[in-house]
Amino acid sequence: MALKRILSGMRPTGRLHLGNLHGALGNWVELQNSGNYDCFYFVADWHAITSEYASTESIRENGVNMVIDWLAAGLDPAKSTLFVQSAVKEHAELFLLLSMITPLAWLQRNPTYKEMQAELTSKDLSTFGFLGYPVLQAADIIMYKAYGVPVGVDQLPHVELTREIARRFNFIYQKEVFPVPEPLLADVPKLLGVDGRKMSKSYDNAIYLSDRGADLHQKVTSMFTDPQRMRKKDPGDPDICNVFTFHKLYSSPETVAEINRACRVADIGCTECKKMLADRIGEQMAPIHERMDYYLEHLHEIYDIIADGNARAAVIARRTMEEVREAVKI
Repeated sequence: MALKRILSGMRPTGRLHLGNLHGALGNWVELQNSGNYDCFYFVADWHAITSEYASTESIRENGVNMVIDWLAAGLDPAKSTLFVQSAVKEHAELFLLLSMITPLAWLQRNPTYKEMQAELTSKDLSTFGFLGYPVLQAADIIMYKAYGVPVGVDQLPHVELTREIARRFNFIYQKEVFPVPEPLLADVPKLLGVDGRKMSKSYDNAIYLSDRGADLHQKVTSMFTDPQRMRKKDPGDPDICNVFTFHKLYSSPETVAEINRACRVADIGCTECKKMLADRIGEQMAPIHERMDYYLEHLHEIYDIIADGNARAAVIARRTMEEVREAVKI
């Protein structure tokens, strides 16, 4: 029985952090290792240009480093196809054709469009590329006739728009070229940065996959805790403490239960709690750091993996575009 194909991508905007690991990337690894899916994961470098068009000099290097992070976290090129979006030019052709049939109102109602414009006020995002990036996203997905797209709840509108575009193409050209993809919802834990805000490179509050040793301990030590707990003798509330959220991911159930009890009766202080957390993160990240170090010393393997993934993706993209051109009659 043929495996169901899934596809997802990440913008190469810098190093990956623990929020990425426990969000999208960890889910990708689980889907890959389940044995139920034919996984395609890509470096969305054209998507990065939609907001970083004035500063593209680091996109290529970021893409390579991101693939290293992927492999270190457990993605396996023997099980998943890892490729770079811009290396498969058919993505641009399908994006062009889909843009011809996508109503402008569909793009203008995209909630992420206004949210990102409000958040990234330092950038001029009043461009066609930024408005139309969901169409490129749709092209990325349906190019490979993906059964599903692993996403968090906040990305559901993007998948729904892709579904609408696929249905519209099939209807206009009276041929079922594209299956309508399903969203594969992931239960993503909400990890905040060290300052209590959303973990983000732009906020400079992230703990990166590459952080270790003194750097890791310093970041964990600076994490915000229960704001009502001013002194060690004050009882705390783990339910509103970001450090405790991380303990639930990195510490044993027995340790989590003990910290939960001890914090509430002031038997443990925040400093000790943070030190325990830093040690646990370091222990669990050690295999990832080991693989990361290997690939940093063997960059030629990274380039070979990407080249192989590009070639595998291109075979499918060429086949899809032959069907598309026949349906459109061009």
